[in-house]
Amino acid sequence: MGFKFTNPPSTRLATSFPLPKEMETKLFQLFLCIFLVSLPLPLPSHARPSKPKVENPTSFDFIKHLEGGHKGETVKGLQQLKKYLEAFGYLNYSLNQAHANDDNFDDSLEAAVKTYQLNYHLKTTGALDAQTVSQMTAPRCGVPDIVNGTNWMRGGKKEANHTHSTIHAVSHFTFFGDVKWPPTQYQLTYAFAPQTSSNAIFAVARAFNTWASQTQFRFSQSQNFTSADLKIGFYRGDHGDGAPFNGANGILAHAFAPTDGRFHYNGDYSFTVSPVRGSYHLETVALHEIGHLLGLGHSKVRDAIMWPSILDGTTKGLNADDIQGIRTLYT
Repeated sequence: MGFKFTNPPSTRLATSFPLPKEMETKLFQLFLCIFLVSLPLPLPSHARPSKPKVENPTSFDFIKHLEGGHKGETVKGLQQLKKYLEAFGYLNYSLNQAHANDDNFDDSLEAAVKTYQLNYHLKTTGALDAQTVSQMTAPRCGVPDIVNGTNWMRGGKKEANHTHSTIHAVSHFTFFGDVKWPPTQYQLTYAFAPQTSSNAIFAVARAFNTWASQTQFRFSQSQNFTSADLKIGFYRGDHGDGAPFNGANGILAHAFAPTDGRFHYNGDYSFTVSPVRGSYHLETVALHEIGHLLGLGHSKVRDAIMWPSILDGTTKGLNADDIQGIRTLYT
């Protein structure tokens, strides 16, 4: 697509006298320069924050079409919902595959929906009411709420059809049992993948400083990405950690438990330094994922930074529940 330029309004003065040809040419060149400078330039794949968008449609949006669904129905799309709930730990068809790949709203799916509703303080109807669908479609952290049958968000309660507890809980916060940084590693280095933007680097550094102020950890930035204890970057698709992003698929970021040290933003989302509608706050997401790097699981306290989902255009800091959790883990 091309642009046809005529003498723009800025090249004509409020007078009845014509401009000299040389002056018209210079003014036109000035206008063209300003126009070109104002054009948005693409950023490298790792350079973020990215340009804000009014909307962030996600692959979770298929759930909107299931609103009103309940046990006993057969509705196209329920198979996808089962995969969604299985990904976050609410369903386990490993022992019985009979309904894993169909669109039947069976007993197991109803039980999983009820557990989800309990975790997110929703009315436990077992049906896909408007409030449940709204929560399910919200972008969130990629770390599951239930791992190996232990419900992170309900005080370590064991759920049906799951075995082998690995998560322990105290109060409303949770952590990964004995999986934590040893006392010899309370001074951790962190580094960023190549081409990470300076805005992202400063935002994540502030998040590390916030956690340091409430713990015995001390964090310092390293320029050596390979040898750093903690590695942060923006990635798209399959990026080699076994947990691929799939576009703007509802997963904003994920991080691994100690002492793995990897923290990945989903590069297909828009992240900004300041809260902007349609974009996600870099520092807020970092605070949450650093909690995972240090060993915290998800909290059932909505105001806690370790609550699993994050709204666009909002900011959040550490809550008393987050602070109590990290201090309990490292006492």
